[in-house]
Amino acid sequence: MPAELASPEPKAAPRWRQPALFAVLALAVAAFFGRNLWLGKPVEALDVVRSDLVQTVVASGRVVTPQRVSIGVEVTGRVGSVPVQEGQSVTRGQSLVVLEDKDEHATLAQAAAAVAQAEARVRQLREVGLPTAEQNVLQSEANVKQLRRVVERNRELQAKGFIGQAALDDSQRNLDVAESQLRTAQLQVQSNRPKGSDMALAYTALDQARASHALAQARLEQHTVRAPADGVLIGRNVEPGTIVQPGKELMVLAPTGETQLVVQIDEKNLAKLALGQKALGSADAYAGQRFGADLAYINPGVDAARGAVEVKLRVPTPPAYLRQDMTVSVDIEVARRSNAVVMPAEALRDGSSAKPWALAVRDGHAVQVPLKLGLRGDGRIEVLDGLDAGDKLISPANGLVKAGQRVRAAAKP
Repeated sequence: MPAELASPEPKAAPRWRQPALFAVLALAVAAFFGRNLWLGKPVEALDVVRSDLVQTVVASGRVVTPQRVSIGVEVTGRVGSVPVQEGQSVTRGQSLVVLEDKDEHATLAQAAAAVAQAEARVRQLREVGLPTAEQNVLQSEANVKQLRRVVERNRELQAKGFIGQAALDDSQRNLDVAESQLRTAQLQVQSNRPKGSDMALAYTALDQARASHALAQARLEQHTVRAPADGVLIGRNVEPGTIVQPGKELMVLAPTGETQLVVQIDEKNLAKLALGQKALGSADAYAGQRFGADLAYINPGVDAARGAVEVKLRVPTPPAYLRQDMTVSVDIEVARRSNAVVMPAEALRDGSSAKPWALAVRDGHAVQVPLKLGLRGDGRIEVLDGLDAGDKLISPANGLVKAGQRVRAAAKP
């Protein structure tokens, strides 16, 4: 190969450049740490502001109606039909379960016939018996008058000797019989009058027949179970052909009424609760939709096993998606402050102790500030004393920062 075409040898870097490079790096590191020492360690600062603050108690529970109705039968029988389904809305008086009732229909028809017979007897006494008895009285009175005249005439004839004593005795006997018949007819009239004994017996028989009819009607109605109120069937445990007995739950009805939320509140929050407090609820299945509620009941007892208090909230306008036993979460507003000095909860230190504090940035230094706290909201805390709006706080997330250390605040991204 010709010498002029050979590759040139690489030239070595000048020796003075390597020490210069190390010097530049050392100066950069010294400048960085020197800047932190002079200006302070950069920390993310959290702002103390003035704002409205709402304190809430959060709990979970379930949707309930004021009551549940267990539905069963009053008599033993075989189920003929079940005209409703689980989940169906029903109205008061609607048939839910129908038992076979052929015998009861026959008994009712027999009782109705007995009532008709007793009514006919009363009508007969009123329309036939009483008028007939009154006519008998008139006839008996006429007979008595005629026979009295016969007796008087026979006495005159016997005194004159025209007839014997036997003829007079016969006429007197006929008069006595007629008077007895008159008394019988008069008694019959009294008995057939509205307050008489025969009419009283007839009315008693009619009342008894009507009572038997009512009993048969009641027994027939017991073979049809009806909805006691408007509501929704949330349970059904019966099918046609089943033999059922009293005391067995066949259906469960959730009556239409005021919707309530039943939640368990930690007993440590009991002092914060008061009737009438407002709340916002949400169902787990519809977490993005919230609805209003009012605190309506606080159980006077505490569940010792769970350390919780049962609370009921009224839902004035329940959304259509709420269902019986649906799981819900509620935020009960227990206090509110307007234009309060508020700090982020993440900047609080020793918050559960009697002497909470925070690290504030003041004059380029971290300063430990004792705090007097007020309401605790969602991620924010009211400061009654120790801080003012505009103060900058150092979050524990900045790592170890000691009181008195020089720092410089940077806005939290």
